[in-house]
Amino acid sequence: MKTIISSTGNDIKSQFDLRFGRAGWFCLLDEETGKTRFIKNAHQDEPHGAGTRASETVIELGATKIISGDFGPKAKELLDKFNIQMVIIPDDSHTIADIIHKIK
Repeated sequence: MKTIISSTGNDIKSQFDLRFGRAGWFCLLDEETGKTRFIKNAHQDEPHGAGTRASETVIELGATKIISGDFGPKAKELLDKFNIQMVIIPDDSHTIADIIHKIK
């Protein structure tokens, strides 16, 4: 299973980002192998539709789950349509490594 975690930076020591569509980076975690890859969110500075475009990126990456702090209504609708699980963590005090450790 591939999981996306919204991140402020491009390594596992980066802080978790509460924003989905406006997150700077996405950590793509392959839960079977434990390998991670960081993808720059090319849509974070879009004036409108950042969540929808970020959702499209997640779909293209083949993720089945996203961990973030919030999802806008249009992003939720699109992710629901593709049966992508949305997990909300309302606390940004975690690093990406902390979240990965909790998943395992």
